[in-house]
Amino acid sequence: MDDTIGRVFEIPPRSGVAFTLDRGRMLTVIDPQGEQVADLLAFVRDDTAEVISSGRTLDYASRLFLTTGDPIYSNRSNVLLRIVADTVGRHDFLLTPCSAETFRIIYGDEHPHRGCFGNLAAALSAYGITPDQIPIAFNVFMNVRVDGETGALAVAPPLSRAGDHASFLAETDLVIGLTACSALQSNNFSFKPIHYRID
Repeated sequence: MDDTIGRVFEIPPRSGVAFTLDRGRMLTVIDPQGEQVADLLAFVRDDTAEVISSGRTLDYASRLFLTTGDPIYSNRSNVLLRIVADTVGRHDFLLTPCSAETFRIIYGDEHPHRGCFGNLAAALSAYGITPDQIPIAFNVFMNVRVDGETGALAVAPPLSRAGDHASFLAETDLVIGLTACSALQSNNFSFKPIHYRID
């Protein structure tokens, strides 16, 4: 019997993990304290060249903000995940995982943290996934505002409160990458853990 089913796992602040998710299983991402983003990636387990695609998903949805009932497509137009529950209703699928370069270019950090990109790369390496395979993540709870006239983007505090969650049903066998985001602005300038559960 798989003792991970139904168990709540914690991702410490500014870190990330990778794990497998079987077809038919549900991944629930939980914000235990509120206002904390989690970067989510999904790769097809038998062929990790197939990965979630922001471009295809948003194209097929014809809108920027996804929530309950929406599928998340791969770069080959297959549904990898489906959002089956969502207590927040605002997530981002536009911005790339934060990285050392993010902190150097945007924030001017001389000694930057490796960010979600570095955390994902390290965790996913165990599955043979290289940094160049990491796409735009589905940024759970991230609140990106888009000006409809100018197209300007603004990162605002997440709308999630303590205990809010989003659940994703796996439509095929997957490798998942998941972080507790490392970018100050994305998390209202406070780093907190992320919880997750597989059912």
